[in-house]
Amino acid sequence: MNAYDEIILSDASLDHNFAHAAAPVAEYSALQVKRPSFDSTSIPAFQFDTRTMPLHHQYESWRKSFSSILEFGERRDGSGGFEGNQTIWDLGRLAFSRIRTSALEFASVPGHTRREALDHWTLTLPLDGAISTVGPAGSFHGGAGIIQVHSLGRWFEGTITDSEMLMLFVPRDFCAEMALSLHASEFSAIDTAMGRLLSDYFIGLAKRLPIIDAENLPELVGATQAMIRACVLPSPGNIEEAQAPIARVLLEKARRIVHAKLCDPTFNAKVLRRELAISRSGLYRMFEPFGGVMHYVQRQRLLRCTRGIGRPDRPTPYC
Repeated sequence: MNAYDEIILSDASLDHNFAHAAAPVAEYSALQVKRPSFDSTSIPAFQFDTRTMPLHHQYESWRKSFSSILEFGERRDGSGGFEGNQTIWDLGRLAFSRIRTSALEFASVPGHTRREALDHWTLTLPLDGAISTVGPAGSFHGGAGIIQVHSLGRWFEGTITDSEMLMLFVPRDFCAEMALSLHASEFSAIDTAMGRLLSDYFIGLAKRLPIIDAENLPELVGATQAMIRACVLPSPGNIEEAQAPIARVLLEKARRIVHAKLCDPTFNAKVLRRELAISRSGLYRMFEPFGGVMHYVQRQRLLRCTRGIGRPDRPTPYC
């Protein structure tokens, strides 16, 4: 879900699309669209937050800002306000968004089903909450951690609970090879091993985008395309092409697991390998620059203890 105009993403700037979509609530348009104070080397990003508006206008402004791509259900009482905020990064032919929204009902815009040029896909990853969708072939439900595929050019409707999510917009002409696979995957949840790697990639992308330089954008878009291809077309060639971003995703996941298990005396390389579902040689190569898995674990335990000793107001951690 994003506040785009009816212009194809590959043919118009995100700045124009988002500003135009927010225009229907003219008296608050200056508050709805805010460019973060990044320097000129950063990837362009835009923000929209309903908390800048009076309570009784919050839901309607959120609803109108999405009106070019989605219809939201009516709310009888808007006096209690509505939490909706998002940051959108302009990746050129792609767009990536982080969204927090209160519960609502949604549906496709009827006019879109008659204009195939608007048939972009959205790859949505709920970080919490759940999304239920009824589409042309039936219904599906997805919760936290599993990517869902929707098509903005086809009919659908559904509900969202209070949720935070990440969303990637992919135009139909972005990659001809994966267009058929995305078409076949639309209105479904990608609950596969590669789908979960793509979920981890999205989470890492959300962390990196605020600090990455714009000069690295081509490499980032290429890595994102390779990850999507490996997910929807998991051939040996596509998975090989995605090896670099997959390796980064696995290393970040490994680090999270290690830090979560630092105080577990039974934690070892075998446990980590099982959690990552990779081979022994793959795990060795991953941690070779750190002197091996257990060397990395022992160093992290030492660093945690050192930090605890340096904070006399807190008890020293067990490990």
